[in-house]
Amino acid sequence: MTGQEHDFSHLDRAARATAGFARSPRLVVTLTIGAGIVLAWFILAAMAIRGAESRLAGGAPGDALLKDLTRLPLPEFLDRLFALCLAPAPLAGTAGPQALVLVLMWFLMAVAAMLPSAAPMIRTYCEIADTARIKREPVVHPLVLVTGYLAAWLAASMAFAALTLAVYGFAASGQVLDPVVGLAGAVALAIAGLYQFSGLKQACLKKCRNPFSILFANWSAQPRRIFRLGLQQGVWCLGCCWALMLVMFAVGATNIFWMALIGLFTLIEKQTTGRVPSRVAGAILLVWAAALLLVSA
Repeated sequence: MTGQEHDFSHLDRAARATAGFARSPRLVVTLTIGAGIVLAWFILAAMAIRGAESRLAGGAPGDALLKDLTRLPLPEFLDRLFALCLAPAPLAGTAGPQALVLVLMWFLMAVAAMLPSAAPMIRTYCEIADTARIKREPVVHPLVLVTGYLAAWLAASMAFAALTLAVYGFAASGQVLDPVVGLAGAVALAIAGLYQFSGLKQACLKKCRNPFSILFANWSAQPRRIFRLGLQQGVWCLGCCWALMLVMFAVGATNIFWMALIGLFTLIEKQTTGRVPSRVAGAILLVWAAALLLVSA
């Protein structure tokens, strides 16, 4: 090959830029994921401010700070949808729409807090894909892998939304975005803390820490197999982090400060070796659960 198929000199400047952009899937993936994460954080921050404004004094941690912030603008339809989450639960007439909004909310939380921790896995796939492309082998676009990964978290978001409605329906008080207190909050924290010490947690964490061997061993030029590979990686990530997401019940479903902390901890936990971070976090959560139980008794 002479390389003429990669010669865009006959095109105008805009066309050359577009062609060059299309030839760089890693750049496309980086920009797409980055934009998705920023958008998710923006929407969640807007929801958090609205939730803080709707709660009385002494609500979720960080409400006092959020109430002083300028309300971030949202499209009118999103404002109306998220208003359903600010209403008491359960609402017989709006249970269906409320459930759909909760699925969206939990999915945005997954994109904001969990997708950054998947960046090393996605980068590894891009590096393998670049090597295959140099050898002129067919390559599936990395966004197919990302779609599979997010599909796992979308399924988890449905489960978390159902759990949210069940918890607040049982409590029959407060708003869906309010933190649960007493026994329910202590149970959520205890489950999250105990899971940090489990063998399943460590097995999933090992898979997340070593994506190269899995991606390389399951390499394929078929989109459906790459989608399934991304789904598999999403399941491993879910196995690492599902219990940590339960903490959001104890601090408020859209507590943006704890969401950022969980996202940061997840990123650190996947990038370090050993069990120390997991065990320290588990001990903190168990002490917190015991304290909440004693205070509520």
